[in-house]
Amino acid sequence: MTANARAALFRRSHANPILTAADWPYPVHTVFNAGATRLRDGTTLLLCRVEDHRGHSHLCAARSANGIDDWRIDESPTLLPDAEGFPEELWGIEDPRITFVEELGRYAIAYTAFSKGGPGVALCLTEDFRSFERFGLVMQPDDKDAALFPRRIHGEFALIHRPMTDLGAHIWVSFSPDLRNWGGHRLVLPARKGAWWDANKVGLSPPLIETPGGWLMLYHGVRHTASGSLYRLGAALLALDSPEAVIARGDEWIFGPETDYECRGDVPNVVFPCGYTMGDDGDTIHLYYGAADTCIGLATGSVRAILGWLAHADARRGHPSNRPPPDR
Repeated sequence: MTANARAALFRRSHANPILTAADWPYPVHTVFNAGATRLRDGTTLLLCRVEDHRGHSHLCAARSANGIDDWRIDESPTLLPDAEGFPEELWGIEDPRITFVEELGRYAIAYTAFSKGGPGVALCLTEDFRSFERFGLVMQPDDKDAALFPRRIHGEFALIHRPMTDLGAHIWVSFSPDLRNWGGHRLVLPARKGAWWDANKVGLSPPLIETPGGWLMLYHGVRHTASGSLYRLGAALLALDSPEAVIARGDEWIFGPETDYECRGDVPNVVFPCGYTMGDDGDTIHLYYGAADTCIGLATGSVRAILGWLAHADARRGHPSNRPPPDR
């Protein structure tokens, strides 16, 4: 490693990209932004965003014994938009994030419903990724980048999401007694201002990871440049019983577009994770991400390493010469 190099917290799979439109059993334009989970038998399931040749998206499941190759893809769409029953899905459904909720014994899928009014957060439940109970919109447009917490907090379900408001594009948390009625909206992580890599717009990436010291949140930041937007990944730690309280937040991005399949595609310079699975060791993160809105990549990392990096970043920030300016 050269003197100015930094340690990589995520390492790309040599099999990347692991899924592309060419793998699909029916005609599609692109495949990206997949939610992920491990089923009871150990199979990795990716619920992929699939864009058709109209530009509309639906969701399709792919299954693999090792989470890397030999994918078995549903022969037809797994979850299609239902514009008759749910008009908010008129222009497609996108970017699913999957959480297994022990209390319900089912998987909760938060996804973006693309309506005439803009993107909103929709929710559905499933046991088998064959049949789904739709709840419809739970957060009105303009809102997206949502995931349910795996358990209640102070007796209520909790949802991380990213509304676009007059205050900006920041990450919020909301609470519900029944998954249908939501309130108690609280700001969690604001986008920074100025020249930061995560200035002006941030959003949740995969669902939160519960650790003894807090909820580990991997989030994306969007930097607007002269040649377009640049999507990269950062990390923060939220308090277990008060997720609106940020314990630590890294100042630098930890994963960004570098390879040809991440820098070239329908939307260049994008890495956008919507899902992860945890290794049997309880530490290894298998991160599944959309690359350039065109294909799906896999990168692996360590919970302990990311938490250690956050702790080190916080310690460095405590030094007077490293304290951020007041407007961050």
